[in-house]
Amino acid sequence: MVITMRDPYLMHGGDYNPEQWLAMPEILEQDIDRFLEAGINTVTLGVFSWAKLEPKEGIYDFDWLAERIDKLYEKGISVILATPSGARPHWLAERYPQVLRVDERGKRQLFGGRHNHCLTSPVYREKVGRIDRKLAERFGAHPAVKLWHISNELGGDCHCGLCQAAFRNWLRERYQTIENLNDRWCTTFWSHTYDSFDQVEAPSAIGESSLMALNLDWKRFVTDQTISFVEQEIRAIHEGGSDKPATVNMMYRFEGLDYGKLAGAVDLVSWDSYPLWHKESEWDTARDTAFWHDVMRGLKKKPFLLMESCPSSTNWQSVSKLKKPGMLEASSLQSIAHGSQGVLYFQMRQSRGASEKFHGAVIDHYGGSDTRTFQEVCGVGRMLGKLRELAGCTAGSRTAILYDWDNLWAMKNAQGPRNKGLHYEECVDKSYRALRRLGLNVDIIDQSASLEGYRFAAAPMQYLFRPGFAQKIRSFVETGGTFVMTYWSGVVDENDRCFLGGRPADLTDVFGLRALEIDGLYDEEENAALTLEPEAGRPGWLSFMKERYACKYLCELVSPLGARPLMVYGKDFYAGEPALLRNSCGKGLAYYICADMEQKFYDDLYENLIAEAGITSGWNLEIPEGVEICSRENEDFVYWFVQNYNRYEVKVQLPQGDVIFGDKKGELRPFGSVILRVKKTL
Repeated sequence: MVITMRDPYLMHGGDYNPEQWLAMPEILEQDIDRFLEAGINTVTLGVFSWAKLEPKEGIYDFDWLAERIDKLYEKGISVILATPSGARPHWLAERYPQVLRVDERGKRQLFGGRHNHCLTSPVYREKVGRIDRKLAERFGAHPAVKLWHISNELGGDCHCGLCQAAFRNWLRERYQTIENLNDRWCTTFWSHTYDSFDQVEAPSAIGESSLMALNLDWKRFVTDQTISFVEQEIRAIHEGGSDKPATVNMMYRFEGLDYGKLAGAVDLVSWDSYPLWHKESEWDTARDTAFWHDVMRGLKKKPFLLMESCPSSTNWQSVSKLKKPGMLEASSLQSIAHGSQGVLYFQMRQSRGASEKFHGAVIDHYGGSDTRTFQEVCGVGRMLGKLRELAGCTAGSRTAILYDWDNLWAMKNAQGPRNKGLHYEECVDKSYRALRRLGLNVDIIDQSASLEGYRFAAAPMQYLFRPGFAQKIRSFVETGGTFVMTYWSGVVDENDRCFLGGRPADLTDVFGLRALEIDGLYDEEENAALTLEPEAGRPGWLSFMKERYACKYLCELVSPLGARPLMVYGKDFYAGEPALLRNSCGKGLAYYICADMEQKFYDDLYENLIAEAGITSGWNLEIPEGVEICSRENEDFVYWFVQNYNRYEVKVQLPQGDVIFGDKKGELRPFGSVILRVKKTL
């Protein structure tokens, strides 16, 4: 979805909390002048404003908000209007204590913090719905309001009686009979069989935690309950007369909710990005951040929105590091390169007190415009103004990587070969880095997503197979796709029950092998994968591979059932056994990686596979180390983003085209960028 503005543009702005400054109207007037100076065109209002919007139950004060919205609009600044459900007023908790969450030990929480309310509570839902409708009635048709921001950074669970009852009803709907639940959950284990749904309790450290299917279903329930809450908020907005689109702001590496499902409840995906710049190498941080930009784009396979970022330093990281000169521009532009419709910050003006008083902001406590941060924000504003033609551009991709929340949850709770760490995220990252190294756009998708339109897909460590996933892979390969699967895949079903009949489940013929055993290696252990000699049947293209690659953590043993071994293990009792195999299936190819290989293995292998599949990014020039290449496109042009994440200048050879941002000779300063516009050919 593309948000329609008065004219298409990239959003620039962020969270603004004028309610903190109502007693100082001179500051509020000054703020707008600062916004205009910095090229701010969008602000988010009302995220934590409930206590000011409804100071007493049923008593509303929207006039201060209306005044702000009107003045912003007069100056050409649009508004993202939030529902205030992320933090409730004191009167609500005092009058209705049942809205507060209960932890897994049965202790009800006190008032305070954020998101410590029960999303099941009818009272909380009613109070939230009422103020949402009132806000929509008052502001839903206002021309300044472009988007609804539902709650804030949703997460957490509640174990109160209402949630326990709702969970049991959720289970009844899912399993129909208690006998079916017992079968799917394998409750004969340790004699944990249930006689009725009423006996089921949510997983708890002081109760049941050894039934993996229970743990999985609880996480699914929490996701569904959160979605139900979000959908109710959106309905209330519609009932109030507003048809504007809605979003929720997601978070980095958040495991508490299935974002693949949550994305289906909103019109636009947005997220809050706070990388630890300058802790590791900027290049490593950039690739990690790029991955999560691509996760967010992949949730709907559409442009997303960077809802929050920090213009300087946070206050909540273990070390609050300042962004070095040029880093704000680089990180902001990276979000645009990967598909964001703008760059928004937390926060616009620095809070004077409480927990976020030292969190970075566009305008700091000093309030002047001559700070380094403010001037760099102005630079981002000028940059985005020059790039308004990029608004709505897509980031087309012919390659995809599977990253699935069900699978993540199940694997981290598997109690399998390495309880000190399966290194799932690292395994996914190796595939991602190998593809991005080639200048390819990559969609990060879950198992529910379609594989149509892709020519290459990688599924690292898909321990859990959702229903229908195996058939999806089979169809993809049979119709000509190249699919890469790794060790520890196709092991359990959606209830964490081990598949019978060999793994990867229902795909042994597609990959031409059967997984037998998996060896967990101690951290200090290492094996190796050795490339087979030509006489052993090595395809010619594999000649680009090194002779030896290190592997750690997990080594799987497989029995070939038609697949051709391309590499073998170098030592231990399984020396000489396959470590990499290739199988033809229909019109496509299926590759199986048996061990946790080093990054160089993925770099070399994927370079060969992508060439074999005839996939190209369109960028046919050298990509120096530490330089990221991305593309976005519309009907007429491809826009190439070239970004240097080295602390030294890099010269990049540019193809023919119009340089619309940066040095026309491709001389990139540290953290510098170039954007190139290339006309599409018929």
